[in-house]
Amino acid sequence: MTVLLLVGPTAAGKTEVALQVAERKRAEIISADARAVYRGLDIGTDRPSDEALKRVPHHLIGALDPRMSYDAAQFRRDCEQLVPAIHSRDRRAMVVGGSTLYVRALTQGLFEGPPADPAFRRTLDGVPLEQLYAQLTKVDPEAATRIAATDRVRIVRALEVYHAVGRPISSFWGEERPAPWPMAKVGLSRARAELRRRIEHRVDRMLSEGLLDEARALYEAGLPSDAPAARTIGYRELFSYLRGEIDLPEARRRIVSGTKAYARRQLSWFRREDLQWIDMTGRDPSEVADKVLSTWEEADRGVEFSP
Repeated sequence: MTVLLLVGPTAAGKTEVALQVAERKRAEIISADARAVYRGLDIGTDRPSDEALKRVPHHLIGALDPRMSYDAAQFRRDCEQLVPAIHSRDRRAMVVGGSTLYVRALTQGLFEGPPADPAFRRTLDGVPLEQLYAQLTKVDPEAATRIAATDRVRIVRALEVYHAVGRPISSFWGEERPAPWPMAKVGLSRARAELRRRIEHRVDRMLSEGLLDEARALYEAGLPSDAPAARTIGYRELFSYLRGEIDLPEARRRIVSGTKAYARRQLSWFRREDLQWIDMTGRDPSEVADKVLSTWEEADRGVEFSP
């Protein structure tokens, strides 16, 4: 039985398409959003509404305290438990989101390696990205050729692995394995100008819906600066505002700019995956849902009749 993997950049419109597909396919949705898994980040992660959560069962939404760590390896382990459980209920499973490493954890697998070392990561917090990349080039030149010089998260993880085990992370590559079930893999895209407009509209909507109050609640609760939630676009900029470092218009500008840059990185990453792309530009979600369902059903037939 195939699993639908539905991905795309932030603000592309995945949520409504996914809901329509899930309702018509009797499916449950597993969120592949690295931040929506945390409680208290509802507005900033554009979490599905309460009404949407009633329409379709969701998993890994608001499941963890924002102080906790959660990574792609744990996501993969959770999926390996959730998918069989969903199938046992005679329902279909969908993985929906835009977190690139979470997608890679399913499509290609990940080297899990040693657990995160918060103390070591704190020693790198103030180090300029250029210096971190130069250090990676020195200890693991192969990894440096495959990790973008702007990808701080992966650079830090590679340095962390080398620090923990004394071996370059690249020496473990090749041991990964894809998820144990066949997948129908669909990517949703939009014309660049339309996606940029949607991002600006979404940021303004989030601010009007109370994103600042949500950020203030986390800030006043003493959320640690190294917690993943504190580094999330939207919250980190508003934390700077709450500390008096910038004004609110500048925070809004940085949120928009950071979100657009993130969307570009997502698209660049997803273009390397073997996806069936559907352009949503000017299309109604129901029309796109039809195309997604057609792709999923074709994948089902391919599994059913494969030798």
